[in-house]
Amino acid sequence: MTAQAAIRFAADLAAIWPDGSQIGKPIGLAVSGGPDSVALLLLTHAVVPGRFFVATVDHGLRPEGAAEAAMVAALCSDRGIPHQTISLNLAAGPGVQARARSARYAAMGAWAIEQGLAALVTAHHADDQAETLVMRLNRGAGLRGLGAMRTRSVVPGHDLPLLRPLLGWRRAELAAVCAQAGVTPANDPSNRDARFERARLRTAMAEAEWLDIAALAASAAHLAEADEVLDWATAQALENVVEHAGALVWQSQAPRALQLRVLEAIIVRLGRSTPRGTEIARWHDVLAAGGVATLVRRAAWQTVPGSIDALEGIFGGGGASH
Repeated sequence: MTAQAAIRFAADLAAIWPDGSQIGKPIGLAVSGGPDSVALLLLTHAVVPGRFFVATVDHGLRPEGAAEAAMVAALCSDRGIPHQTISLNLAAGPGVQARARSARYAAMGAWAIEQGLAALVTAHHADDQAETLVMRLNRGAGLRGLGAMRTRSVVPGHDLPLLRPLLGWRRAELAAVCAQAGVTPANDPSNRDARFERARLRTAMAEAEWLDIAALAASAAHLAEADEVLDWATAQALENVVEHAGALVWQSQAPRALQLRVLEAIIVRLGRSTPRGTEIARWHDVLAAGGVATLVRRAAWQTVPGSIDALEGIFGGGGASH
């Protein structure tokens, strides 16, 4: 690879892992064997050699999976990088990509924690980000969803930091890193399988020459920043939520977007798992109109502080939520 590529990656990694030079814990890389993740491996080895582990997940869905994991293991062995293959046994069928993603993060998160790693690093890049933004626009996602992938978040189901230092890189740039190193990465045919939404969208976007992928990815980053502002405003607003007569009350003329976030936070505070955005919107509109929004069966709230009137008057409408 070029010296410029290594310098660029070092800056990208330092921006989201600023304490990397001070702490002793290594990071963990998720490397499937495809060009994006192999480039991540090569770049990380150039910038922080000896300070990372690698894991490859074989989902058990394709016969080539074992050979791809072995290829990554060989790359790591040649460079003295600790590597582990995590074998799963997923069944093909409806929703397989979503199920694979959940299982993959669960397995990699458990592996990283077991190894005592500081963070998990993935190879998501600008093209992935643009595709995610368009997919979510097509589903009518709100601000949080349109923020798409963040450079730093947490591994789903764990408290472990999740780092994505390549969100500013294009797919072609990562392929060039592999080519310059003389490494031939794996080629997963599911990335072009029209049965899958992302593969269909990827093909359509590639044919739309007028689309600016880098600009789409930048827009996702701007939306993520706006989402952080809304989170900050929510934290400020929660300081004005008070308990009154067994209820949590918030009197506010705040915009609807902020009210939705506050309602979500209060529901979670009362012991319920995070609801879907459509549920929150429905409950908000009923409460704001002074109605009664039913969250769960009455019995489910009897052990929750504030009991069945926990959200009474939350938007000044006087309705109870039980």
